[in-house]
Amino acid sequence: MLAQEHALAALEFLEKADSCFEEGDQKQASEKLWGAAAHAVIAVAPETGISVESHLELMTIAERLAVEHDDPLIASGFSISGMYYHDSHHVHLLLDGDEWIADRPKVGNFVARVLALRGDAGRNGQPGDAS
Repeated sequence: MLAQEHALAALEFLEKADSCFEEGDQKQASEKLWGAAAHAVIAVAPETGISVESHLELMTIAERLAVEHDDPLIASGFSISGMYYHDSHHVHLLLDGDEWIADRPKVGNFVARVLALRGDAGRNGQPGDAS
């Protein structure tokens, strides 16, 4: 998958997360939110020079971006996104519905902040659209 495709996948996953949650599938909704965050980081990974092979590398990139851009909301947004990863991978849901709803916009904010850092962001109204 190309970086641009990861950027678009991040945005699609955000939309899918909301519809999954509305349908009552919180595990799938949480998985989609985590996926949105991961795809956003992967979309900017080539610009950092760090390959993404694990959660640790995703975290390293997010922390590096936060420091380089003096934006602590990037680091905290990635951390919040991780809660959705754990919510989707445990037998019992870790977040109650109110927590899921309250923190969901923070993941969207994280995705938007990270995608805005892409060198080709903003062309033709699409984050990362290089055409």
